[in-house]
Amino acid sequence: MSTIFVYTVSVKNVTLSVDGSVLERARELARRRSTTLNQMFRDWLIELTAEPARRDRYEQLMARLEHVRSGGRFTRDEMNAR
Repeated sequence: MSTIFVYTVSVKNVTLSVDGSVLERARELARRRSTTLNQMFRDWLIELTAEPARRDRYEQLMARLEHVRSGGRFTRDEMNAR
């Protein structure tokens, strides 16, 4: 006996207006990347909406490291010493 799982995701359609030459350049770029314009747009939206989360994580890290002090200013050679 086998079990089959089916996962569904609700998606929304988006209608955009764009200059025809821009659309053709975007389609050509998608072809060169072996993907679709839809997938490129979805990837762009994911990246766009991830920025605030990354910024928040960075600010939280800096707040946690607030107590860390370097001990002073370093010369370029000191910073690059290995």
